[in-house]
Amino acid sequence: MIQTAHQLAEEVGVSTACTVLGIPRGSFYRTSDSRQRLASTRIRRTAPARALTEAERGHVRDLLNSERFQDQAPRQVWAQLLDEGIYLCSWRTMYRILETYEEVRERRNQLRHPSYTKPELLATGPNELWSWDITKLKGPAQWVYYYLYVVLDVFSRYVVGWMVAEQESKELAEPLIETSCQRQGIRREQLTLHADRGSVMIASTLAQLLSDLGVTPSHSRPHVPDDNPFSEAHFKTMKYQPDFPERFGSLADARAWARTFFPWYNEQHYHTGLALLTPAMVHYGQSEEHQAQRQQVLQAAYAAHPERFVRGQ
Repeated sequence: MIQTAHQLAEEVGVSTACTVLGIPRGSFYRTSDSRQRLASTRIRRTAPARALTEAERGHVRDLLNSERFQDQAPRQVWAQLLDEGIYLCSWRTMYRILETYEEVRERRNQLRHPSYTKPELLATGPNELWSWDITKLKGPAQWVYYYLYVVLDVFSRYVVGWMVAEQESKELAEPLIETSCQRQGIRREQLTLHADRGSVMIASTLAQLLSDLGVTPSHSRPHVPDDNPFSEAHFKTMKYQPDFPERFGSLADARAWARTFFPWYNEQHYHTGLALLTPAMVHYGQSEEHQAQRQQVLQAAYAAHPERFVRGQ
């Protein structure tokens, strides 16, 4: 009987065969070769007579993706066609056809944002890579700000240019960058200038200036604030200074404070990212000399008290 059920199931399906022969489906499935026969039964099972043909399914899909209906949901398309005296299939079938091709979404061509790669901020010497940014300084009253522009050499952390202004604009940034390049003697194709994607940084006139100077522009990825870490770290060093005021009384006060801070930062600040050398030492090639002097002091201290150096010389 089970053998007959297997033969009949290949033609009409398991449920119908078991009903006709009066066999519980559990008994059918418990036979040794039922699973293999069931798999072959599912493969060879014929499509229902009411199913759309492949040509009809293709026609429905093309219609849904046409320029006329590409912005409408299948229910809307079904209703509109019905009012025009056209019936192709149910709106649920329309959804199933779209789902087969993973098109249950916006079907028109959508703008796809390009994938941005993380900028590689790597410099092997001074004046190869600069980073610049603008930060706000609080003024004497609420909603009053001054804007500090800083251009920083990534290799040495040396501030090659700065400016305090009452506004943030490309008209002010362009002469600052051009003057900084002239002071440092930047040659064409020598320098890469990195910045975030602020309106000033991506201005077309600034891009034209960099092209004229032979400077390669570099930008952070959109909405990724960590892609400009050197300028952000510099601003943190500045604003954590004990004498950094909560507010500046005027633009002149802000400029006066900056005239004191930046020489100290370049000449006297021992930078933890530079083996506790100052930015000026590294920028102007004095780091090896200073490290040699420090080594002599350490050797003399070791010779006098070797027991104090627990890890050896």
